[in-house]
Amino acid sequence: MTTVPLAALPGRPCPIAAALDLVGERWALLVVREIALGATRFGAIVRGTGAPRDRIAARLKALEIAGVVTRVPYQSAPPRDEYHLTESGRALLPVLDALLTWGRTHAVAPDDPDRQVPYRTFSEPEERP
Repeated sequence: MTTVPLAALPGRPCPIAAALDLVGERWALLVVREIALGATRFGAIVRGTGAPRDRIAARLKALEIAGVVTRVPYQSAPPRDEYHLTESGRALLPVLDALLTWGRTHAVAPDDPDRQVPYRTFSEPEERP
């Protein structure tokens, strides 16, 4: 797992800056969101994020190096992988919940028709009927 030496960070070095250095890029947390929602294959992650394929490939590689995701082969010819959250990646799920709550309250207009969609939380187990 990658860590960030606090002294190497610009400005005021702190754990928030270190965390953002590893997962603060927009597509990184959306990749984590997609995997948490069950999209474990590259194409599904690209579709769910809406990001260019090259950006997602770069984010997956960076997240793997950082120890947030792990790559698991599911096909050998041609080689294909699935991506899964590590313990470190699963520890980000409450962060996604906090961003969801904050975004709904502060980043989305009150009259946006999609604002009240019942978005699934990430840190609580999904309820099954």
